[in-house]
Amino acid sequence: MRRYTSLLVTAFLLLIVVVLGSGYLAVADHDGGKKPLREITAYTNLPTETAVVLTNAYESASGVRVNFVPLGREEILDRLKAQAEGEGAGQAALVLGDSELLYRAAAMGYLLPYMSEHGDQVPEKFRQTEGYWIGVWYDPIVFCVNQDYLKARQQVPDTWQALAAAPNVRVGVTDFLAADASANLLLSMIAQFGDTAAYDIWRQIHPKVVQYAHYLSNPVRQAGMGEVDVAVAVESETLRYIHDGYPLKVIYPADGTSAMVTGTGIAFKTSAQDEQAAKAFADWLLSDEAQLALQSQGFYFLPTNPGTMAYKTFAGKNLLLFSVRPQFNAQQRHDLLDRWVKEVRFN
Repeated sequence: MRRYTSLLVTAFLLLIVVVLGSGYLAVADHDGGKKPLREITAYTNLPTETAVVLTNAYESASGVRVNFVPLGREEILDRLKAQAEGEGAGQAALVLGDSELLYRAAAMGYLLPYMSEHGDQVPEKFRQTEGYWIGVWYDPIVFCVNQDYLKARQQVPDTWQALAAAPNVRVGVTDFLAADASANLLLSMIAQFGDTAAYDIWRQIHPKVVQYAHYLSNPVRQAGMGEVDVAVAVESETLRYIHDGYPLKVIYPADGTSAMVTGTGIAFKTSAQDEQAAKAFADWLLSDEAQLALQSQGFYFLPTNPGTMAYKTFAGKNLLLFSVRPQFNAQQRHDLLDRWVKEVRFN
């Protein structure tokens, strides 16, 4: 009897240990696995899916959660203005967005200068000279060429003029009114070549266009499926389709091209602790870890930091970007795009 009593007591004690241990592990997992060490807020006009990849990867690496608030360009500027004037102090520590947004925010005094060892390596064409914003990656417009078309031609267009003059070529392009990257291409060509030459190029390309797409991915898909021979497309989408096995090749326009540059800026009038956390995140965005996180989810952007392995393995080191930045105000942008609609698109 004593033997059975001893066994029952032992089993009871073991049960208590298991229950208490499970409870402890559950609490530990809740506190350590789900609760970040720190949280900061960042405004962004990037697609939500890109922001999610970054915040998840950075929280896993550092324990700091970046709460992205997706907004339009004008909304971000309005919030930064309120914060700078003391009406929304501490709301955001960082801005992650396109260079047009960052140029304007810096000019209005809404950002703090910050230059680190990582940022100092970034070429000046991808950052503000005094460090008010730093480009972390960019996405150029390229010629995405179907490989069957490539094999059947002795000479494939490798400049904008050559594409305009090429006979019997089917072209895919995203409507300039449908996406910022596409509109930026037209405005950049006007700034670089002048409006007469730029519109003339597109007048010649227009009859070759199979379809003006509404999304940046569609021209690449068309080229991959053989529906067009050459797609005027962002490189990130082209590389994504290449990684998925589509028969495509990237050709960089030899006379230059435009690119959407994404960068970071530290928000004015944020707390000292949030400012330090924002700077650490800004440095991380210039690292290989950030690029690997993006690429693992199918986002293939070109890094600006030449100190990374991602930059050193980048095949397009001969990529030539336009040297003149399109500095048009909102009305000028509207008028130039409207002129394209009237003189080219529906002429």
